[in-house]
This record gives sequence, structure tokens and C-alpha cells, in this order.
Amino acid sequence: MRKSDRLFQLTNILRKHQPLTALQLAEMLMVSERTIYRYVDDLSASGIPIYGEPGIGYRLVEGFELPPLQLSREELEALITGVSFTASLTGKNLAASAHSLLAKIEAALPNSSDMISNEERVIRVPTIYREAKIYQLWGKVHSAIESKCWLTLTYNSLSGAETVRSVFPLGLFYWGGKWTLGCWCDLRKAYRDLRLDRITELESSERIAELPEHVCLHEYMEIKSSQAY
Repeated sequence: MRKSDRLFQLTNILRKHQPLTALQLAEMLMVSERTIYRYVDDLSASGIPIYGEPGIGYRLVEGFELPPLQLSREELEALITGVSFTASLTGKNLAASAHSLLAKIEAALPNSSDMISNEERVIRVPTIYREAKIYQLWGKVHSAIESKCWLTLTYNSLSGAETVRSVFPLGLFYWGGKWTLGCWCDLRKAYRDLRLDRITELESSERIAELPEHVCLHEYMEIKSSQAY
């Protein structure tokens, strides 16, 4: 990443999360503390109103605003690809939000000619997925995760066994072209990965099963990470 991009990133971080110490900024930008000190000096020299308080961290002067949004062509391509992925491979509500976001970004660009036209796009995400049953299922699972609601579902395993389970949904993961629900399974009393395309029936459950206190998305991801090595 270019130094100018790092400086811009540091400024944006401080706008949203100030005050932050040099150590915290170094960890977020994955550089050394000494590099942060140099970056702060460079920003101050260029007129960015940044100041530090001993024992507290760095701040920006209240009310400071950055100039209009500037994106490189590569950043625009990355943005459009991400929006296309979200719009095509998630659920109806999130797809609508993705298109809304892209419209806002386009409106915020100081020069509309910077936007990559549909004809110029070389990375495409097929929209045929929207016709599949899983497109509707995705939205229901996403809502259940947000509302921390138990789900009752019928699941067909790869071996062909069909089970009815009560699960507490934790997160949605896209692996190898398939969406997977990471959850706590009340039947197995353990974390489980359930492919959305193998769920035949699903509904919110009014029953509130006893959820172990340790169960959370962070623990689930730590276990999955340890199993990957």
C-alpha cells in the first residue's frame, strides 16, 4: 500500500475511533509505532489538525472533514465486485442495501466519469442464484442471527440422513461456492456447520433452549481456525 493511502487510512481511523494511542494505530495499520510517529508528523506538516495527549492518544480537531471521496480505478472495481457479490449471493434485503450503497458512492464521487460503466466491468457475479430457494432462506437465517432467535430446521446430511434440529445461529460463511450456517446445535450439544442448500424446512422457534454461557461467534471462529491447521 502506498504511503499516501496509509496516511488517508490513518486519518479516517482517527475520525471514527479517536482517541487512539500509537500502539493501537500501529496494530490497526500493521506497522511499527515508529512508523506511526512519522505518519503523524507528515499529516501535521500537510495541514491535518492532529494532536496527541500523553497517556490518552491522538485526536483530530473537532469538526475536521476530509475532502470529497477519491477512489482509484482499482478501488472502484473492488467495490463494485463486492456489491455485486452481496447483491447476487445473499438475500433480498441485503441485496437492496448493496445497490443503495453503490448509488450513494457514485453520487459522492467528485467526478462521475470516474465510475466504471457496466460495459467496462470485467468481473461478473451471476444473478441466477436469486431464483434458487436458498435466496429466500438466506434472508430468514440472517434475520434470526440479528435477532438472536433460535431456529427449528429439517436438515439432510451428505449421507442422506434427515434430522430435525433446534439451533442457535451465529454466523453465515461462504465456503467453496456454498453458504454455511455456523451455529450451536441443541441436538448435538456442540457447534455445527450446516449447509443452507441442505436445509429443507426452517422456521423461527418460540422455544428458548438453554444456551451454554460460553457459546458465541468468537469462540466458534477460534475453534474453526484451530481445526484448519
